[in-house]
Amino acid sequence: MGEELAISLKNVSKCYKRYGRPVDKLKEVLLPGKNYAQEFWALRDINLEIHKGETVGIIGQNGSGKSTLLQIIAKTLTPTTGNVYVNGRVSALLELGSGFNPEFTGRQNVFFNGRILGLSQEEIEAKFDEIAAFAEIGSFMEEAVKTYSSGMFIRLAFSVAINVNPEVLIVDEALAVGDGIFVHRCMAKIREFQDNGGTILFVSHDVGAISRLCSEAIWMNKGQIVDTGKPAEVCKHYQAWVHEEVNKRNQENHSEHKSCIDESREKVEVDLSQITHKKLNAFTNQPYLAFYGFERFGTGRAEIDNILLLDADGEPLKLVYPGDIIKIRVSTLRHDKIRKPNVGIALLDRLRTVLAGWSTDTIDSNFDIYWLSKSEKGSTVIEFEIVWPHLMGGNYALDIAFADGPSDNNEMLDWIQNVAVIHSATNEIVHGLIQLSSTKVRLCEELLCTK
Repeated sequence: MGEELAISLKNVSKCYKRYGRPVDKLKEVLLPGKNYAQEFWALRDINLEIHKGETVGIIGQNGSGKSTLLQIIAKTLTPTTGNVYVNGRVSALLELGSGFNPEFTGRQNVFFNGRILGLSQEEIEAKFDEIAAFAEIGSFMEEAVKTYSSGMFIRLAFSVAINVNPEVLIVDEALAVGDGIFVHRCMAKIREFQDNGGTILFVSHDVGAISRLCSEAIWMNKGQIVDTGKPAEVCKHYQAWVHEEVNKRNQENHSEHKSCIDESREKVEVDLSQITHKKLNAFTNQPYLAFYGFERFGTGRAEIDNILLLDADGEPLKLVYPGDIIKIRVSTLRHDKIRKPNVGIALLDRLRTVLAGWSTDTIDSNFDIYWLSKSEKGSTVIEFEIVWPHLMGGNYALDIAFADGPSDNNEMLDWIQNVAVIHSATNEIVHGLIQLSSTKVRLCEELLCTK
């Protein structure tokens, strides 16, 4: 294997046996050749290569096999079939509690974990002060870990994982329990690790973090890899599938909608061709009216027909500067009665980090009365007017969504990703993503305190 390869998995599968009764396991031991267990395959035929210096994010719903995959790479689990190759020292921050003895003190666990990772006693002693300083748990370092809060535990666990000179760092959603200040410090440390050529495998449900931190992304479902590629693209596909699943469950919970949905959509399969190149409206079984080729999803009881970007004078928008007024005009078409229509817009950067969002529901909770006075079927045009923020110059994308219900609980009727691009310019030098408006600086006199 080439030295540039950090992790390689060939046809890796993991099977767990589930027994209906404890005695069934004993019968299987005493009666070889007879199977009393049900097999559950947590992973099936995983083939994966990760090169040194890459940061790979893994997304997927709970139970998709993400944690099992990380544990096999970290060698805390043995695969049922397949081969695993890892080049370099691995430091893993897995689920809360793993790798630490709750009866040991924090200090004892630091030395215990360090020796497991292959460090000598002298190397751990040289690193201990740095680990303790980063963890910032004070005198609790001498207390049993079982007395720690989840936040204190993750402080110590991350500090050990990042400070033992690993070549491969594995993080499994562990930072979700950390406080805000500590998470920022962890992210800075991860950036430093990346800059030094370290390899990271990162599991998170936060698609924004995946897009910002990772050079590659993997979407897993039911123990298999569904999609791989650039984080922004993989996250788009995953979000589309998640909303399809949410819609399906909402339809099951609201019997009045069941007759509105084509029977062919009762079972939602993970099929990227249907997510990224959907040709037919699932509700009408007819082609969508506009935006063919864009990534869109939804039940189809209503759809987004058209969108216009206009300047303050109502002319087509070409280039926008901070402080300019822009109008986003959205044309919608209803094929069925919508209980509480809600149109929303998200503004995203090139990594699909959501910078801002608006919706008819959050701007005006009574906005739907204008819709409900209309017939069940028909078209409506909504116009959002915003002041363009002080953003760094570049291109920004819009997602447009049409839902039935409030923003926190709705049926997604139609969602189009990257439906429009806004070209932003600035007359100022912007350090960072945004430029603070009305920023002032003044020289203050130094006050001398004397007794």
